[in-house]
Amino acid sequence: MANAPVQRMSQLMAKTLRDDPADAEVLSHKLLVRAGYVRRTAAGVWTWLPLGKKVLANVERIVREEMDAIGAQEVLLPALLPREPYEATGRWDEYGAELFRLKDRRGGDYLLGPTHEEIFTLLVKDQASSYKDLPVILYQIQTKFRDEARPRAGILRGREFLMKDSYSFDLDDEGLAQSYALHRQAYQRVFERLGLDYRICAATAGAMGGSKSEEFLAPAGAGEDTFADCPNCDFAANTEAIAYELKPVDASDVPALEEIPTPDTPTIETLAASLGVPASATLKNLLVKVAGEIVAVGVPGDREVDMGKVEAHFAPATVELVTVDDFINRPDLVRGYVGPQGLEKVRYIADPRVAPGTSWITGANKEGMHAKNVVAGRDFEPEEYVDVVVVQEGDPCPKCGTGLKLDRAIEIGHIFQLGRKYADALKLDVLGQNGKPVRVTMGSYGIGVSRAVAALAEQTADEQGLCWPEEVAPADVHVVAAGKALQTEVALDVAQKLAAAGVRVLVDDRAGVSPGVKFTDAELIGVPQILVAGRRSGEGVLELKDRKTGRREELTVDEAIARLTA
Repeated sequence: MANAPVQRMSQLMAKTLRDDPADAEVLSHKLLVRAGYVRRTAAGVWTWLPLGKKVLANVERIVREEMDAIGAQEVLLPALLPREPYEATGRWDEYGAELFRLKDRRGGDYLLGPTHEEIFTLLVKDQASSYKDLPVILYQIQTKFRDEARPRAGILRGREFLMKDSYSFDLDDEGLAQSYALHRQAYQRVFERLGLDYRICAATAGAMGGSKSEEFLAPAGAGEDTFADCPNCDFAANTEAIAYELKPVDASDVPALEEIPTPDTPTIETLAASLGVPASATLKNLLVKVAGEIVAVGVPGDREVDMGKVEAHFAPATVELVTVDDFINRPDLVRGYVGPQGLEKVRYIADPRVAPGTSWITGANKEGMHAKNVVAGRDFEPEEYVDVVVVQEGDPCPKCGTGLKLDRAIEIGHIFQLGRKYADALKLDVLGQNGKPVRVTMGSYGIGVSRAVAALAEQTADEQGLCWPEEVAPADVHVVAAGKALQTEVALDVAQKLAAAGVRVLVDDRAGVSPGVKFTDAELIGVPQILVAGRRSGEGVLELKDRKTGRREELTVDEAIARLTA
């Protein structure tokens, strides 16, 4: 094994902190700053200090090894990109305010890349001309940029972040499915090697487009995604991707629609209380504007509308709630008393739970009036059915019917079958075996490299601090000189012997720092093994502590070296 350089804390550009940063909300943010791994440069922009850079590099290495193992080829594309390719695909506008846009001194439009589908497509268009050049998988590990409205949670949600993005190019859908499967398996190996607990969940494609996508989610309280897990079968999905079947019911016995006076009941709560009915018997009609056009969204009164699902359905069009001014401009829309029956110049979409034959109490489109026995498919006809409710704990599993469990998670990876969206926009063709042009089909696959560091911190930390898995830790062993000159001499000697055997060593040789502070810092920094040269080091005896389990044992110097180099 090659000699590994010893990292000496007396020379290390990293200072530990006793207190949490004032703006820190989540555990990973607190600990990565306190342990000297990162420092804030600006809102959503972070500097990686030496220890943090080593962890980041280890994650990169694992990702790179597994991508190379499936035959992917690494390239490096620019982060500063021209407007034209993104305009061709529509994403110059679709990305909205999250896209960093800038002009050069000649007035040309550029962007800082949030993701690189367009540029990879153009690269392959330039390099591949024949079916013989495909299939190919290309990838890069590079800094991405998104102008987050509320950058928060440290490196979990930044405006600048490190990402592995790869792209597959195939001649047909069968080839795309194979490339997708290769990535799915590679991602499983990556996250297992990283030591992450993760779930593979069905997901929506969002602005990326495509026919199929799955997320790799790391369960954590700090996560911004909510996923549903079935305790009875293998179903797992981001709640935004869950859709229920439309199940019509028989409404032949439901009486005719009847309007009833309901003064001062503009909300579901006041209506249900006034009539003595459950909220589930009422129909909630939320008005939104889609690219300026008013659309009504119907859901059962006891459920909330998931605006993420609504936005995904209408993407790339912008979606916003109606305002008081909108009601003023549309006197036919009575605020608090809107019903789907008789609506004019308003598109109406409904959740599948508002299936044909279901009967509701809903607004009568008159002030202080509601209507009962309002039957979907008889008294009103939705333009389309779209699952738009917020999924709740206990909702039936779409696959087996068992009540779903919900949990929070961090998105650490996402894979997409893009199909020909980008190839069509940028005219990516190669000559097929018959000499005719073949439109290439694509996949897109991302891993949040810097985000994986935060996810690991969230999942593995304990009350004392960080607790890194071996493959990603900044060192294999943290040698602590707990005393004066003799202990420091022993610690440095042991550190050099370990390093000579290829062990990565961090040694705390700081003068004037108490043993108590050194022990606290060792726990905070989170290297897997802590080797202490303490009061018995003059006798040639050291203490070895496993950071994760807390198990301690006394060993001679030779025994400790043998154990740590085994």
